[in-house]
Amino acid sequence: MKLINDLFEILESSVSEVGFITTIKLNPAHIIYSGHFPGHPVTPGVIQLQIVHELSEKHFRRNLKLLTMSQSKFLKILNPEETPHLTIHIEFTIADELLHIKARGEYGTDIFFKLDGMYQFT
Repeated sequence: MKLINDLFEILESSVSEVGFITTIKLNPAHIIYSGHFPGHPVTPGVIQLQIVHELSEKHFRRNLKLLTMSQSKFLKILNPEETPHLTIHIEFTIADELLHIKARGEYGTDIFFKLDGMYQFT
């Protein structure tokens, strides 16, 4: 199940010198928040990783498979009611059909997550 246009929508996206930057809006009414956690919605870390995955697939217009994750840090609780917008910076390099991604999600001066992973085009 894709989360794009359901859990989140893209507000704007632009290409940078080393990758791309996308601002999204989270949907606080999404069913995932009814169980995680009632009255205090929290975006699970695995969902934040999936957002990066889907944004990367959209950017490259190709399916991706996560091979390795050398770093994933969740630095702040991402509550969609308190932080409905998130700017995601994705830097990448491609070598031998492998995509190396470094990403971070932030709003203002707050950084919510960082990840460093290797993906394969499928």
